[in-house]
Amino acid sequence: MQTPQTSPASHPAVVPERVPGTVQIFWSRFRKNPLTMVGGVIFILFVLIALLAPVLTGNDPNQVRMDLALQKPSAEHWFGTDEVGRDLFARVIYGTRLSLGMGISIIIVAGLVGTILGAVAGYLGGKIGQIIMRIMDVILAFPTLILAMALSAAMGPSLMNAILAIVIVKIPAFVRLARSETLVVKEKLFVKAAQTFGLSDTWIIVRHIIPNVITPVIIQMTLDLGDAILMVATLGFLGLGVQPPTPEWGAIISTGWRYFLDQWWYPTFPGIAIFLVTISFNIIGDGLRDMLDPRSAR
Repeated sequence: MQTPQTSPASHPAVVPERVPGTVQIFWSRFRKNPLTMVGGVIFILFVLIALLAPVLTGNDPNQVRMDLALQKPSAEHWFGTDEVGRDLFARVIYGTRLSLGMGISIIIVAGLVGTILGAVAGYLGGKIGQIIMRIMDVILAFPTLILAMALSAAMGPSLMNAILAIVIVKIPAFVRLARSETLVVKEKLFVKAAQTFGLSDTWIIVRHIIPNVITPVIIQMTLDLGDAILMVATLGFLGLGVQPPTPEWGAIISTGWRYFLDQWWYPTFPGIAIFLVTISFNIIGDGLRDMLDPRSAR
């Protein structure tokens, strides 16, 4: 008995299941964490404020109007005015550019330098690794903020010196993290294969080690952003960072706290800005750690 033939057209085409990409997976996990979403919204809001500062306020942050000194918040001056009549809303808005820019710059430089030094120390080991780690141990022997203050004071109060001082005290944490990750990655089969083929240490570090240790470093960078902005504000508060009349949150609070009892708005609004930015980075960092670090998965 002959089996009836069926036409290939009678069978429905098999459509392969679409595999979600990395971006889709990341966004799906990001949306499932409401706190991380809130932190991301706050961060984006401050970035927009920094970019659109001239549009958001028509007042010059450094314009002195003695006849408007210490005015209460009003429709004309939303955050009030300072002791020389400068618009505090404009100064806080323009201070977002400086404080956010300094914090991000510090963490990017410290993260890159720390990752390279940590990868070199972990992969090469020996005397080079020992020298790098002993230098990091010396830096870590001092309280971070105290050392940043000492370095900034020794180099002289200025914007660049404050950035350099904070970068120096932030590097060791990234070095230790990158080194610990490198010690694990260097034992992987693909690294051993690269060594067998005679590839140079520089090539292996750049092409194999660093790309495989960068994820925890990025998480640490996000967590440290808030702390870096706090340190920038602290140095500004102490007069060791940005110098007047440049608008910077810590410097504004440094003068404003003297008027707090009668003019509460003076130090309050820049303080709220620091709080919101810091808490947003901490929330984002915790969320990224849960999403990107498999060891934190529950």
